[in-house]
Amino acid sequence: MFQFILTWVITALSLLITAYLIPGITINGFTVAAIATAVMGLINAIVKPILLLFTLPLTILSLGLFLFVVNAISFSLVSYFTPGFTVNSFLDALFGSIILSIVSGFLGKIFEAE
Repeated sequence: MFQFILTWVITALSLLITAYLIPGITINGFTVAAIATAVMGLINAIVKPILLLFTLPLTILSLGLFLFVVNAISFSLVSYFTPGFTVNSFLDALFGSIILSIVSGFLGKIFEAE
């Protein structure tokens, strides 16, 4: 249970750092970041596999690069369903999803509790 909460907090902090680094992403505090992290988990568990299935031919043709677009769509959906979290454009969502992955991975390695 502790590992779950730690991962949730690390992802929320990563989302705040991403919003700080990319001017087109705004977030209204840690509570909104925690809610957005929960929404992100739901979207990644439910919507993203369906998107991956429908875009599989494009993903294969682009040698996997279309997954960046799928991640940006998922990131935009999180902002759509979370009040207080806004993403201005598709490019902001694209770069936001990339930066979020990098920062989350980096913070995950730092605070690894094993």
